[in-house]
Amino acid sequence: MRASPTDDDSSRRKASTAGNADKAGHCTDTSRTEKLLFNEITKSIIAAFFAVYDKLGFGFLENVYCGALTLELRRRGHKVCREVLAPVYYDGVQVGRYRADFVIDDAVVLEVKSTERLNPNDSRQLLNCLRATPYTVGLLLHFGPKPSFYRLVSTKKDHRR
Repeated sequence: MRASPTDDDSSRRKASTAGNADKAGHCTDTSRTEKLLFNEITKSIIAAFFAVYDKLGFGFLENVYCGALTLELRRRGHKVCREVLAPVYYDGVQVGRYRADFVIDDAVVLEVKSTERLNPNDSRQLLNCLRATPYTVGLLLHFGPKPSFYRLVSTKKDHRR
Protein backbone atom coordinates (compact mmCIF):
# COMPACT_ATOMS: atom_id res chain seq x y z
CA MET A 1 0.00 0.00 0.00
CA ARG A 2 1.27 3.48 -0.78
CA ALA A 3 1.10 5.66 2.31
CA SER A 4 -0.48 9.03 1.81
CA PRO A 5 -2.87 11.25 3.69
CA THR A 6 -5.66 10.34 1.25
CA ASP A 7 -5.44 6.55 1.22
CA ASP A 8 -8.88 4.94 1.50
CA ASP A 9 -7.86 1.36 2.28
CA SER A 10 -8.60 -0.01 5.75
CA SER A 11 -8.81 -3.29 7.56
CA ARG A 12 -9.79 -4.89 10.82
CA ARG A 13 -7.25 -7.02 12.62
CA LYS A 14 -6.52 -8.74 15.83
CA ALA A 15 -3.24 -7.40 17.13
CA SER A 16 -0.77 -8.52 19.70
CA THR A 17 2.13 -6.67 21.18
CA ALA A 18 5.74 -7.58 21.55
CA GLY A 19 7.36 -6.19 24.66
CA ASN A 20 9.92 -3.45 24.89
CA ALA A 21 13.11 -4.57 23.21
CA ASP A 22 15.31 -1.91 24.76
CA LYS A 23 14.56 0.37 27.69
CA ALA A 24 17.95 1.78 28.64
CA GLY A 25 20.60 0.82 26.12
CA HIS A 26 21.13 1.58 22.48
CA CYS A 27 21.01 -1.92 21.07
CA THR A 28 18.18 -4.24 20.13
CA ASP A 29 17.36 -7.71 21.32
CA THR A 30 19.17 -9.76 18.68
CA SER A 31 17.98 -13.19 19.85
CA ARG A 32 14.71 -12.82 17.89
CA THR A 33 15.69 -10.45 15.09
CA GLU A 34 16.06 -13.16 12.45
CA LYS A 35 12.31 -13.86 12.64
CA LEU A 36 10.97 -10.31 12.93
CA LEU A 37 8.92 -8.77 10.13
CA PHE A 38 10.65 -5.78 8.53
CA ASN A 39 13.67 -6.45 10.72
CA GLU A 40 16.11 -4.25 8.79
CA ILE A 41 13.68 -1.34 8.56
CA THR A 42 12.79 -1.44 12.25
CA LYS A 43 16.46 -1.73 13.27
CA SER A 44 17.25 1.36 11.20
CA ILE A 45 14.27 3.26 12.64
CA ILE A 46 15.32 2.40 16.19
CA ALA A 47 18.90 3.49 15.46
CA ALA A 48 17.55 6.81 14.10
CA PHE A 49 15.37 7.17 17.23
CA PHE A 50 18.41 6.80 19.50
CA ALA A 51 20.49 9.15 17.32
CA VAL A 52 17.81 11.84 17.72
CA TYR A 53 17.48 11.18 21.45
CA ASP A 54 21.26 11.32 21.95
CA LYS A 55 21.39 14.77 20.31
CA LEU A 56 18.21 16.30 21.77
CA GLY A 57 17.72 14.48 25.07
CA PHE A 58 14.45 14.72 27.00
CA GLY A 59 12.16 17.72 27.31
CA PHE A 60 11.12 18.88 23.85
CA LEU A 61 7.59 18.76 22.49
CA GLU A 62 6.57 15.87 20.26
CA ASN A 63 6.65 17.95 17.07
CA VAL A 64 10.35 18.76 17.62
CA TYR A 65 11.22 15.07 17.89
CA CYS A 66 9.06 14.28 14.86
CA GLY A 67 10.87 16.92 12.78
CA ALA A 68 14.29 15.65 13.82
CA LEU A 69 13.25 12.03 13.31
CA THR A 70 11.96 12.83 9.82
CA LEU A 71 15.32 14.35 8.93
CA GLU A 72 17.30 11.46 10.43
CA LEU A 73 15.19 8.77 8.73
CA ARG A 74 15.46 10.47 5.33
CA ARG A 75 19.23 10.75 5.77
CA ARG A 76 19.25 6.98 6.27
CA GLY A 77 17.41 6.49 2.98
CA HIS A 78 13.87 5.85 4.23
CA LYS A 79 10.66 7.01 2.62
CA VAL A 80 8.89 9.01 5.33
CA CYS A 81 5.18 9.89 5.27
CA ARG A 82 3.93 12.12 8.10
CA GLU A 83 0.44 12.29 9.61
CA VAL A 84 -1.04 9.59 7.40
CA LEU A 85 -4.84 9.43 7.46
CA ALA A 86 -6.57 6.06 7.40
CA PRO A 87 -10.35 5.65 7.27
CA VAL A 88 -12.07 3.62 9.98
CA TYR A 89 -15.09 1.54 8.97
CA TYR A 90 -18.07 0.15 10.85
CA ASP A 91 -20.21 -2.37 8.96
CA GLY A 92 -18.64 -1.23 5.71
CA VAL A 93 -19.38 2.46 6.29
CA GLN A 94 -16.62 4.95 6.99
CA VAL A 95 -17.24 6.38 10.46
CA GLY A 96 -14.02 8.24 11.04
CA ARG A 97 -10.38 8.69 10.22
CA TYR A 98 -7.29 7.78 12.15
CA ARG A 99 -4.04 9.73 11.95
CA ALA A 100 -0.72 7.90 12.28
CA ASP A 101 2.32 10.01 13.14
CA PHE A 102 4.47 8.26 10.49
CA VAL A 103 4.49 5.47 7.95
CA ILE A 104 8.03 4.46 6.99
CA ASP A 105 8.88 2.75 3.69
CA ASP A 106 5.20 1.87 3.15
CA ALA A 107 5.72 -0.80 5.80
CA VAL A 108 6.03 0.35 9.43
CA VAL A 109 3.75 2.68 11.43
CA LEU A 110 5.34 4.94 14.04
CA GLU A 111 3.71 6.68 16.97
CA VAL A 112 5.87 9.19 18.83
CA LYS A 113 5.41 10.28 22.45
CA SER A 114 7.45 12.78 24.46
CA THR A 115 5.74 12.62 27.84
CA GLU A 116 7.29 11.97 31.25
CA ARG A 117 5.59 8.55 31.34
CA LEU A 118 3.71 6.52 28.77
CA ASN A 119 -0.02 6.25 29.26
CA PRO A 120 -1.56 2.76 28.90
CA ASN A 121 -3.66 4.21 26.06
CA ASP A 122 -0.56 5.03 24.00
CA SER A 123 0.01 1.43 22.92
CA ARG A 124 -3.74 1.04 22.31
CA GLN A 125 -3.56 4.04 19.97
CA LEU A 126 -0.93 2.27 17.87
CA LEU A 127 -2.86 -1.02 17.93
CA ASN A 128 -5.96 0.77 16.67
CA CYS A 129 -3.91 2.28 13.88
CA LEU A 130 -2.72 -1.19 12.86
CA ARG A 131 -6.34 -2.39 12.95
CA ALA A 132 -7.47 0.50 10.74
CA THR A 133 -4.76 0.04 8.12
CA PRO A 134 -3.19 -2.81 6.16
CA TYR A 135 0.10 -2.43 8.08
CA THR A 136 1.29 -5.24 10.32
CA VAL A 137 4.20 -3.69 12.26
CA GLY A 138 4.23 -0.60 14.45
CA LEU A 139 6.75 1.07 16.73
CA LEU A 140 5.88 3.25 19.69
CA LEU A 141 8.85 5.57 20.27
CA HIS A 142 9.01 7.23 23.67
CA PHE A 143 11.26 10.28 23.98
CA GLY A 144 10.87 10.22 27.76
CA PRO A 145 13.41 10.72 30.57
CA LYS A 146 14.81 7.37 29.47
CA PRO A 147 14.33 6.55 25.78
CA SER A 148 12.27 3.44 25.12
CA PHE A 149 10.41 1.77 22.30
CA TYR A 150 7.78 -0.90 21.88
CA ARG A 151 7.28 -3.05 18.81
CA LEU A 152 3.69 -4.09 18.07
CA VAL A 153 2.68 -6.64 15.46
CA SER A 154 -0.69 -7.42 13.94
CA THR A 155 -1.37 -11.16 13.96
CA LYS A 156 -4.41 -11.37 11.68
CA LYS A 157 -3.56 -12.39 8.10
CA ASP A 158 -6.69 -11.03 6.40
CA HIS A 159 -6.03 -7.35 5.72
CA ARG A 160 -9.29 -6.38 4.04
CA ARG A 161 -12.46 -4.87 5.50
